Amino acid sequence: MVNLRQTETREFCRFCAAVLASAVLAVLVPPSSARPKTAPSNLRFKISFPASSHAEPITGRVFVAISNREIPEPRLQVGFWGDTSPLFGADVVQLQPGEAALIDGTTLGYPTNSLADIPAGDYYVQALINVYTQCHRSDGHALWVHLDQWEGQQFNRSPGNLYSDVNKVHLDPAAGYEVNLSLTKVIPPVEIPKDTEWVKHIKIQSDLLTKFWGQPIYLGATVLLPKGYDSHASVSYPVLYQQGHFGLGAPMHFTTQDEPQPERAKNRLSQNNVETGYQFYQAWNSADFPRMLIVTFQHPTPFFDDS
Repeated sequence: MVNLRQTETREFCRFCAAVLASAVLAVLVPPSSARPKTAPSNLRFKISFPASSHAEPITGRVFVAISNREIPEPRLQVGFWGDTSPLFGADVVQLQPGEAALIDGTTLGYPTNSLADIPAGDYYVQALINVYTQCHRSDGHALWVHLDQWEGQQFNRSPGNLYSDVNKVHLDPAAGYEVNLSLTKVIPPVEIPKDTEWVKHIKIQSDLLTKFWGQPIYLGATVLLPKGYDSHASVSYPVLYQQGHFGLGAPMHFTTQDEPQPERAKNRLSQNNVETGYQFYQAWNSADFPRMLIVTFQHPTPFFDDS
């Protein structure tokens, strides 16, 4: 049998370690408003968006990602998995189209604390804004939060968020710089994987959560069907419920393909998932494998990729 639990446990531990490191940084390093502003003030990124990208003012968080690599886009190099490109962020409140948000030498970043710590050189930079929605909850609280768009609270991939082209610039903290970035692009809606004879996707609006948040909130599930399911309509099956983080992929990385898709072929984690997922498909499709349903859940919240 494929030891999928061991693989997933290793990856989850890496995730938790990164989250813990971020939490420790947040505790030990005071916010930019509380830190002594000793960083150079002549290091600036000015970020704006045209009305053609978003006609209304935006409340949310604006980011700049800085990388030595052009591919993938700097915004997609940001994450918990392995090394991450330097990322700097600042809150914005009712930022108007054409108005510039400022990220400068006093803005806190991760894993690099300040723009002043970026060595002189040529870099690829990209800006992004995470758009918030005001929710008037049934408990009386009014909050500005980012509502999940069925991407699992990944701000750098969330539909409706704005981002800029990738720009190659020369940054020199000793000489100072001002870089203007325009958020002219909008992340498109998530493409739900198509149902197959093996895998089905379900998405419903939750009446209870919608009432609580005052905004449409959705729940979902991905169901893996056993061999012969369609030809045995009257059979009842046991169900294995798999609780992980948000994901629209098949349970247990199930796949009928023994090769990863070309755009993900260089991703080590993706390669491992495909290998174990294809081995699992071979076992699942065998004559003596127990027949059951496997169900994974999608229940993102405004605070995390699952509740």
